[in-house]
Amino acid sequence: MSRTTRRIMLLAVITLLAAVFIFGLGFLRRTFLSPNWKIRRVPPSEVINFVLYTVDQDVLNLTAHLYQLDPEADRTVRLEIKENGRWREIAATEIMEPEFIAPFQIREWDDSREYHYRVRHGDQAVYPGLIRANPVEKDQLVVAAFTCNGNSDRGPRPDVIANIKALDPDLLFFSGDQVYDHQTHFVSFHLFGRQFGEITRDRPTVVIPDDHDVGNPNLWGAGGRIGFGGYNDPEYVNQVQNQQTSHLPDPYDPTPIQRGITTYYTSLTWGKIGFAILEDRKWKSQIDLLDRAALEEAGVVFSRPDHVEKLPDPELLDHPEGTLLGDRQLEFLEDWAANWEDQEMKAVLHQAPLAGTAHLHGPSRVKLAADLDANGWPQSGRDRALRAIRKGFAVMINGDTHLATFLHQGIDQHGDAGYSFSVPAVVSIYRRWWSPDQTPPNKPTGELAYTGQTRDPFGNLVNMIAYANPNPTRLEYDRWKAQGAGFGIIRFHKPERTITMELWPRGCLVTDPSCAQYPGWPITINQRDNYGRAPEAYLPTLRISGRKDPVVQVRSEPEGEIIYTLRIKGTQFQPWVFEEGTYTIQVASGEDVLVFRGMKASTAAEAGGMMVEFPERKDQP
Repeated sequence: MSRTTRRIMLLAVITLLAAVFIFGLGFLRRTFLSPNWKIRRVPPSEVINFVLYTVDQDVLNLTAHLYQLDPEADRTVRLEIKENGRWREIAATEIMEPEFIAPFQIREWDDSREYHYRVRHGDQAVYPGLIRANPVEKDQLVVAAFTCNGNSDRGPRPDVIANIKALDPDLLFFSGDQVYDHQTHFVSFHLFGRQFGEITRDRPTVVIPDDHDVGNPNLWGAGGRIGFGGYNDPEYVNQVQNQQTSHLPDPYDPTPIQRGITTYYTSLTWGKIGFAILEDRKWKSQIDLLDRAALEEAGVVFSRPDHVEKLPDPELLDHPEGTLLGDRQLEFLEDWAANWEDQEMKAVLHQAPLAGTAHLHGPSRVKLAADLDANGWPQSGRDRALRAIRKGFAVMINGDTHLATFLHQGIDQHGDAGYSFSVPAVVSIYRRWWSPDQTPPNKPTGELAYTGQTRDPFGNLVNMIAYANPNPTRLEYDRWKAQGAGFGIIRFHKPERTITMELWPRGCLVTDPSCAQYPGWPITINQRDNYGRAPEAYLPTLRISGRKDPVVQVRSEPEGEIIYTLRIKGTQFQPWVFEEGTYTIQVASGEDVLVFRGMKASTAAEAGGMMVEFPERKDQP
């Protein structure tokens, strides 16, 4: 055998061994990270996979998620609660198909106490859980927030489950991309249920779908219009929304959009915190709104229809008629921001930050001038959304980008709108980085290089407080920090009216002292900083008797436009406004409402005072 022949044979053996190694590695990875997950049918005793529920304004909405049933199987599901040591059936409902969900709505629910419940199907399937009491007496309400449950790891989430059990939040929020399999939502969402059902069975949970959930890589909903990036199959979209949102409070306006696509945007009050639940992309303008030829003539270079490689001026991408939330949701936000019944603080739960928060994209860290998938576009639509949200002093909680950020939004001036906390991916399948070309001027001290007041890729004003870029150098010893993966915790401190944001990595237990949050966190803000616009004039100081912590609303005259609404802390408050003129002040406590018209604003902070006297009531302090 010649030397050349031996070398060829050796090379063939090495190639074969390498192929076996690669195949074996892939097999092990699929076995342990992606076990057999496409489960549609199970034994009758296991047919109830998981439960999602919310309680709002004395109404329980609970949805049981079942695997597929045989044609001859019973289609009725029963809900029982335990009282005085005995189980009592309180409702029965028919299964919706093809979603195989059993939605219950129980009115006149007593949320002052907790209830052990169980869902039953047939003679064998029993699924137990706990419906919590409304934590109105707690000084602190805790929300755990998640996003982007990537499909590169289809295994269980033991570290997440252990940490949530240790932290024991009052509410869970999944902001979207619970699944990434665009045509198999039923089995994919059941995988989500197996991964997270252990923590959703015993606490209220808000789940909202995003683009990947409904079968789109990116989504510009445009009110249901057919077009680039629009909704694909309306029937599929509605099935997804039924599976993911049927346990939410009733929609604010259930009128379908074009092609019969349903809506779910709504509000939830829990533990004296008011939550607006939005649909960021349902009305978002499609990118054919832009005059592509004119933009290219102006020097804009597109690397693909939604990726801008070169952008001489960010304002070129704006359009005065560009829509983000749409008129219906803006109307909802105006109403919600003014309604403080049983609420001390407010938050908006939605899919993605209203800004462009990434400069580098993907495994090759491609530099983009702008990504039109981001909700910093269209800029005019983004500004209208922020103007509505800030009237209720609401913090924004979202996800989608796989990249954790905490920033203070600005419209006309830095910080004149609310704060936004975007939580990181549970599993990131596509990495992004906040990495502007220049360090923001007047950068605050700290280890993060690119914090401070700046503009996002669309020219929007943002003050980047903290971010958690992925760190691939950690890949060999910390796969989760290599991704920048984790989850967020939001603590609403009601007595102080402050909000604390925490950012925890995956892969460590929060009970372990060595488990540290990402650099830059935790962060605490004041509720009133969510309308950070600088005052230009002041109204008389209100000195209130007969009630404590009333709701104060300021309206312009003669237009009657609401400037803001806020539940104050205590019995003294000086309203501020943003230009001189006359205003109406409304002070409300329960059904008692006092209105003061023709109040003149002064540029001097010492604008005098006035007594606000409520009539005495035995049931009020």
